[in-house]
Amino acid sequence: MKTMLRTSGRRTVLAGMALVLASAWATGAQAQNTKIRFQLDWRFEGPSAIFLVAAKKGYFKDEKLDVTIDAGSGSGAAVNRVASGSYEMGFADLAALMEFQGNNPGAPNQPTGVMMVYNNTPAAVFSLKKSGIKAPKDLEGKKIGAPSFDGGRRSFPIFAQANKIDDSKVTWVSMDPALRETMLARGDIDAITGFYFTSLLNLNARGIKDQDIAIMSYPEYGVKLYGNAIIADRNFAKNHPEAVKGFLRAVTKATRDVLADPAGSIATVKERDGIIDTALELKRLRLAIQTAIDTPDARADGFGDINPSRMALMAAQVTRTYGTKTSVDPAAAFDRSFLPEKSLTSSVLRGK
Repeated sequence: MKTMLRTSGRRTVLAGMALVLASAWATGAQAQNTKIRFQLDWRFEGPSAIFLVAAKKGYFKDEKLDVTIDAGSGSGAAVNRVASGSYEMGFADLAALMEFQGNNPGAPNQPTGVMMVYNNTPAAVFSLKKSGIKAPKDLEGKKIGAPSFDGGRRSFPIFAQANKIDDSKVTWVSMDPALRETMLARGDIDAITGFYFTSLLNLNARGIKDQDIAIMSYPEYGVKLYGNAIIADRNFAKNHPEAVKGFLRAVTKATRDVLADPAGSIATVKERDGIIDTALELKRLRLAIQTAIDTPDARADGFGDINPSRMALMAAQVTRTYGTKTSVDPAAAFDRSFLPEKSLTSSVLRGK
């Protein structure tokens, strides 16, 4: 009887030790996953599929990352939240990041670009064809509407210079983002600036057909600004370089999947935000791919990468146009050292 009790006791102890070891192993495995809080530039819409698919398919987990993805409220806010330390990484217009750097050279948490996603700015000028605006010079003497923080509005002087517009003859009207396309449709203003795949679809939603809209895309009119990039807190990137590299690898794989199957990818966005219009967001995603992601410039640079000369020109343009306190350093605005190997990035774009 005593022997049986001793044997049973040993089994209980061994079982307890096994549970402790299993728990310790699980805790250790979890501890290896680096936490990254990621801030989008806007709501969960078609283009956010590249990040949501990376999470859905386990690409972040494969890189030992625990990633939280939150909706945003504009590129400027995304830059500020990474700079404040609230988020380790984010998605934002590179011009907004450059403006922050130029105005806050001593900020302790300096965000920097680590992967270019929108190789071409999606900014454009929209008007209704019945207004008679057919060329950039036709904007002189007209009223253009946009929120004060709109990227296309902020960089309009660059567009004006490239197209010999006297921007002193342009009257700007400020409004809430939700009213921009409504005011154009009603005829309250003559034109607006906005992202190609945002304002076009918003005008469609207000009953304006594509054939009745005139669009002057910044890249097609001589403005070679970069658009949205993945950004990271420089201190976080310095202390966790493998985590940043792993994040970019995961996004690269997801972007390859999204470009190969846009329709299937929208289902992942729908899972995150059930009220989205699937058909609308699929159209938005396809427009983003066509105008900003898979472009001739992107194929020339390589997915995620940049051209240093073009980056230097953009830094000079932002410094001059935005009137930053200090000159923007292009080397500080984008760090290429975290980009995935070419063997992975070359599989993303159709032209590579």
